[in-house]
Amino acid sequence: MKLNKLVAVIGMTFALSAQANSLPVIDAVLTSPPLVPPPIERDHAAKVVVKMETVEKVMEIADGVEYMFWTFGGSVPGQFLRIREGDEVEFHLSNHPSSKMPHNIDLHAVNGPGGGAAASFTAPGHTSVFNFKALHPGLYVYHCATAPVGMHIANGMYGLVLVEPKEGLPPVDREYYAMQGDFYTKGAYGEQGFQSFDMDKAIKEDADYVLFNGAVGALTGEQSLKANVGETVRLYMGNGGPNLASSFHVIGEIFDKVSVDGASLENQNVQTTLIPAGGAVAAEFKLDVPGNYIMVDHSIFRAFNKGALGMINVEGSEDATIYSGKVADNVYLPEGSAVQSIYEERPKLVANSKADRMLYGKRVYEANCQACHQADGAGIPGAFPPLANSDFLNDDPTRAIDVVVHGLKGPIKVNGKAFDSIMPAMSLSDEDTANALTYVLNSWDNNGTVISTEEVAKRREEGKTIIMEGSAH
Repeated sequence: MKLNKLVAVIGMTFALSAQANSLPVIDAVLTSPPLVPPPIERDHAAKVVVKMETVEKVMEIADGVEYMFWTFGGSVPGQFLRIREGDEVEFHLSNHPSSKMPHNIDLHAVNGPGGGAAASFTAPGHTSVFNFKALHPGLYVYHCATAPVGMHIANGMYGLVLVEPKEGLPPVDREYYAMQGDFYTKGAYGEQGFQSFDMDKAIKEDADYVLFNGAVGALTGEQSLKANVGETVRLYMGNGGPNLASSFHVIGEIFDKVSVDGASLENQNVQTTLIPAGGAVAAEFKLDVPGNYIMVDHSIFRAFNKGALGMINVEGSEDATIYSGKVADNVYLPEGSAVQSIYEERPKLVANSKADRMLYGKRVYEANCQACHQADGAGIPGAFPPLANSDFLNDDPTRAIDVVVHGLKGPIKVNGKAFDSIMPAMSLSDEDTANALTYVLNSWDNNGTVISTEEVAKRREEGKTIIMEGSAH
């Protein structure tokens, strides 16, 4: 009886070996964010050879702020892997000789102890090889699981692997890849120079940065995602953590479809989707009208004060039946006419040159002004005036100081277009005010004026709220 069982086991082993040997061998296509490998067109399983490298490298986490990231493939998040249900994967993990730490990989798509972590434990200058079979379709996180696990993840060691179902995925016009992560630095948000990892903050879950794709502005400006009106976008969105869940939302869009937890269950017509640390979703949406669509973690201070903000730039024809834009703008002040002030304490940065003012001013602008006036200074038509090539600012920099320090109310014209709203007095330090105004006046084709802290202090003492002629406030 025992002999019969042994023969059966040997026979099965040879059969499985023969099946594996019969599979075509292909090299995996790996892409860095926000790019995604092309959809899989084959209708059969394959042996997929994956070669991935861990690299420790210094990169900017924000303008003027450097951080030692630990990465898969040199990017945060790591490279995107796309395979098919039933594929047999031969995974080669190499740790660059310059690394100071051993690394490994835990793929949530793996059925096996540690998701491959023990088998892939790799010292600097070595390569580990292990195999797994993709049994379940879905969108899965991978991350480093070398002790201390949280520190490796917090330094950027995470990414996504998509296991397409055997029948494939419905075609879409564009696919993009992004991941949220929380970062913990010795210095506060925006503090200049090299910043190291802070374990105490990480344990307390007190993140200095909450970021899309590893850096402030990684998905804004020239790095914004692109699409056209009428196209359907599938966004593979993950959350590396290590601590914080994400309330992912695209302002001005509704997700037509969301794969719940990256799995087979599908939700429809979703406004905001929760992504736990170590989780992912595939969100699909059709773009109906042009404009800039802002991606945020809707735990909203993370978006506007810690960096969890990206943009999708959509071009094409307007459709007023779907969205008209502003058709009227009337003054409404039921609660009185006082100019409101916004109070905020910020760490003091002392600029010693125009270059310093520009550098520090950009950070102040991003934290306090960008949400209304936009990353490129273009403003929002009918709501917030442009700062780019602004005749209103360039004609009178002293008035610009008063606007920031004391506020403004009443109708103004900027570049020939009318705006009528309240600009609240900003409770910024003299240094931050001078830096922000210098940054604005030296950006976007403005006149290059440098504002000093002394000028701001003088206007704080001598200036007052600007009330424009025709104000109804």
